[in-house]
Amino acid sequence: MGNEFKGRSEHSAECFGETRDHWWHRDFLRLMAKRWKLEAVRDVLDVGCGVGHWGVLLASVMSGDVRVTGVEREPSWVEQARARATTLGLAGRFSYQLGEAERLPFPDDSFDLTTCQTVLIHLRDPAAAIAEMRRVTRPGGLVAVAEPNNLAESLLLDSVSNQAGVDEIMDLVRFQLTCERGKVAVGEGDNSLGNRVPGLFVAQGLVEVEAHVNDRATAVFAPYAAPAQQAFVEEERDRMARRLWIWSEADTRRYFLGGGGAAGDFAAQYARALASRERIVRGLDDDTYHGIAGGAFYLVSGRKGRGRA
Repeated sequence: MGNEFKGRSEHSAECFGETRDHWWHRDFLRLMAKRWKLEAVRDVLDVGCGVGHWGVLLASVMSGDVRVTGVEREPSWVEQARARATTLGLAGRFSYQLGEAERLPFPDDSFDLTTCQTVLIHLRDPAAAIAEMRRVTRPGGLVAVAEPNNLAESLLLDSVSNQAGVDEIMDLVRFQLTCERGKVAVGEGDNSLGNRVPGLFVAQGLVEVEAHVNDRATAVFAPYAAPAQQAFVEEERDRMARRLWIWSEADTRRYFLGGGGAAGDFAAQYARALASRERIVRGLDDDTYHGIAGGAFYLVSGRKGRGRA
């Protein structure tokens, strides 16, 4: 278990842990495949594919001859995705190459399905990426993205956070929101973009726009025996050991200042945030922690019209 890429400098290295394997129920994805009529899809583009996780998962509920192309801006992730496809016996149908979401290296009308998972939240200009995803999708084809509202989790009170006072809870929410606004200000994306994606789709000319809520949430309770629970416990302990909150201390400071936070307030705010994580870990250690891991995570889809526009 764990994240073999943690601590690396490449973008999203901290996001490839075991918890990612428990983001989706397969039966829900099979349901979405029916709703989206994916049985007719033969060519898929996985934008910002990372090490290939989303494309492989989505293809598992599609036709056995579907071809998946992944595009990724980090050379090392392209290499890892290729290696993973080879290990899984998928190299004949899965290919990966360098490219950026805002400038996709493909001709117009190339794919039946263009998709991404937790990519738009990391972009300076998500609208530009959606425009590119629409451009490379064939007329009548589908653009589908999986994007969260991460701020929502700050008010999902577990057995630890529920014991905090109202002011303490709101201070942490304010700290996270300030940092998220700062992340936008420095051009590194919006962690809580998910709720606004449908409007961005419409603005880029997509039609039949729909949104669905991911039905997966992990119930966490002692003795933390289920694989998803074990992944949660390991990730919480690891992040506490490395003094990581949502982001590293250095990144959190940049975002806090970018969001208008006062430099003199940062140390106390970050210490308070880490203390909240430390209380979770203590609860895990003595088997008293319980809660639900999972927040507002959306699947948003739209089709490219068949007209000239």
